[in-house]
Amino acid sequence: MTAETLTENIEKALGEIRPFLQNDGGDISLVSIENMTTVKVRLEGACTNCSVNQMTLKSGVEMTIKKYAPQIENVINI
Repeated sequence: MTAETLTENIEKALGEIRPFLQNDGGDISLVSIENMTTVKVRLEGACTNCSVNQMTLKSGVEMTIKKYAPQIENVINI
């Protein structure tokens, strides 16, 4: 998979997640992809201070990104 295709797939995954976050007053953006295995995202708005954002990141965001891009090993909120 090319870096361009990987980026497109990750953006599709974030597009699937975004409406749920926006319902709660938050959002998410792709910051970078490193070594084709690690994705850095930024949780925004209400998600910044949310007490369950780590759970959201692991169970929702990471799971959805891995569905679109199985080679991703880590998703990090920065």
